[in-house]
Amino acid sequence: MAIFRQAKPVRGRWFPVDILPVSGVSVELQQEARVGEEKSDVLQGTLDLMVLKTLEAMGPLHGYGIARRIEQISEQTLHLNQGTIYPALLRLRQRGWIRAEWGTSDNGRRARYYELTRTGKAQIEKETESWERVAATMARFLRPAGSQ
Repeated sequence: MAIFRQAKPVRGRWFPVDILPVSGVSVELQQEARVGEEKSDVLQGTLDLMVLKTLEAMGPLHGYGIARRIEQISEQTLHLNQGTIYPALLRLRQRGWIRAEWGTSDNGRRARYYELTRTGKAQIEKETESWERVAATMARFLRPAGSQ
């Protein structure tokens, strides 16, 4: 798994930023970098599975709640902003893995709540198996040279 930078404080408050690479971590990219900026390194499919697993564990949540939960589970190594989480939610809706309904948040604001579909629940199993294979493959590469 890639290593990520912490968000930076702005006017005394911490604001999430895109996931930023640390010291040349190179993976397949989901986003393009703007001129003069580092690329956001997110291994393809990682965020999708994190969103699906979050909804599986927590039930319906709004986008902000999903992003904060992912940050919490990652022990603050990931910080997701609107430009990261909402395109992922749109992509998952278009694939039919989640659905959205408007509701009212805890603070009384109108918010779109996302929940898993039956197809999304089945997809979690497929995605999990795929990531377990990838992790096992990477573990073989990361073992010390003589222990294979």
